[in-house]
Amino acid sequence: MKSNPYYIVKKPILSEESTLQANVHNKYVFRVDPRANKNQIRDAIEQMFSVHVTSVNTMNYEGKLSGRRGRSLPGRRPDWKKAIVTLREGDSIDLI
Repeated sequence: MKSNPYYIVKKPILSEESTLQANVHNKYVFRVDPRANKNQIRDAIEQMFSVHVTSVNTMNYEGKLSGRRGRSLPGRRPDWKKAIVTLREGDSIDLI
């Protein structure tokens, strides 16, 4: 896996629940590379945003199966990984 943080962290997930977690609990949600481990995610976030990460929680998701509108070949979306990053008290990330 490459050590460039932009290969590890794909994009932030901006939803109602993630915005609430950011405001109340100082937790931020990102879509990350499925091969990245927690230490790589921690280092990437610290390099990209100049903050101190206290914990990282990850979840793996399977891609959805999707029909191809009557064709016999089913399609599939790729598998992906979500990371919830908790920052030190007083640190924040401006995503918008």
